[in-house]
Amino acid sequence: MDGTVLVADDDRTIRTVLTQALTRAGCKVHATSSMVTLMRWVDEGKGDLVISDVVMPDGNGLDALPTITEKRPGLPVIVISAQNTIMTAIQAAEKEAYDYLPKPFDLPDLMKRASRALDIRRRAPKPAAPADGEPQDDLPLVGRTPAMQALYRLVARVMNTDLPVLISGESGTGKSLIARAIHDFSDRRTLPFVVAAAADLATMDGPATLLSRARNGSILFDEVSDLGDEAQARVVRMLDSLTDNAPRVMATSQTDLAEAMEEGRFRQDLYYRLSGITAQVPSLRERVEDIPLLAEHFLARAERTGLPLRRLSPDALELVRAYSWPGNVRQLENTIRRFAVTGGQEDISRAEVEQALGNQPAMEPLAGGSEGDKLSASVARHLRRYFDLHGGTLPPPGLYTRILREIELPLIEISLDATGGNQAKCADLLGINRNTLRKKITELDIRVTRRRKLM
Repeated sequence: MDGTVLVADDDRTIRTVLTQALTRAGCKVHATSSMVTLMRWVDEGKGDLVISDVVMPDGNGLDALPTITEKRPGLPVIVISAQNTIMTAIQAAEKEAYDYLPKPFDLPDLMKRASRALDIRRRAPKPAAPADGEPQDDLPLVGRTPAMQALYRLVARVMNTDLPVLISGESGTGKSLIARAIHDFSDRRTLPFVVAAAADLATMDGPATLLSRARNGSILFDEVSDLGDEAQARVVRMLDSLTDNAPRVMATSQTDLAEAMEEGRFRQDLYYRLSGITAQVPSLRERVEDIPLLAEHFLARAERTGLPLRRLSPDALELVRAYSWPGNVRQLENTIRRFAVTGGQEDISRAEVEQALGNQPAMEPLAGGSEGDKLSASVARHLRRYFDLHGGTLPPPGLYTRILREIELPLIEISLDATGGNQAKCADLLGINRNTLRKKITELDIRVTRRRKLM
């Protein structure tokens, strides 16, 4: 590696580590804790590469990027930041940073990126996007794990392209938020963002109405796998009719569309029209290290709405991290907000967490397996997966009650439905006392509707 690197960071340890590593690699290094000093070096023509933190005592690394671009158009800048939100990645991309890395960064990875930056000069900068309609940083897209940072970088790369985007992930991971972020941070941000519902595709003129509403903004087909055959055909015809000034098309799905296509449940031509760019949103159990960040984010958000300031005690946080969160970020957010609403002490105790998680579902929705599976085999398979998701730690106490509740609730609901809401017949069908059934209906908060019997 050859060249002069300007390092700006108010953390002395980071300056020392980078100076030593870059010097050993053959570079000359100028390191400073001051943004003013960095900009003076840039003015003087020093440096072939800048590595800069975002928040400095006397300035902001992101805010300085346009000035650096104006003064030194060929000077690449690698931004490093402890502010690990999607906004940081987006702003770094919009302001033409050469690269962006979250703290704590992997030193060998940073060295590889620095080497490439010294060898390859940046492309000519694009015109800055208008500031009108600048979105607020209130999306719960927070994370420093590699999976989330890769997703942020993908969003930054594709937001101003015209390619369709297919966003996959489990329920509650934030797929629609990613779609919204792609729109809100793009050049289309001041134009409509339209979420297409099944009703919008129920008639022949539905697609034309969608295009009229969206103009050349963005259209999102949320959970596109839920569309029926006729609706899918209408979407295909709509996509084939798009012109140069058409809206950006995005879709989300918690179903594996490639597998659905192979099984004949999803149109092949629609799949290939939607999957220009594919983005996979990781589940919460795949990014356990982000749980403390997310919890802190949700507690801070609750405080901004007037709720008391609370924080997770170390024991409570340990239990929150160990939980599998089958409902993903949405379930975590609801649970954390419940702590903010119901708690009295500033610290959230382990006992509070145990009580809250004891009332949560124990298993994820049953999926897969052959139709001929016995119930016991299906339950056993998903129980094993539930234990595996805890990564060697035990699930929260009260598992027996939670499992029985999950089996008991649908059993009673389906039996009531089958007997037309007749509790006497339902109790007889189940083989339990009528008073016991009434008690269960109350405990499980089951709604009973009388209608004509099916059986």
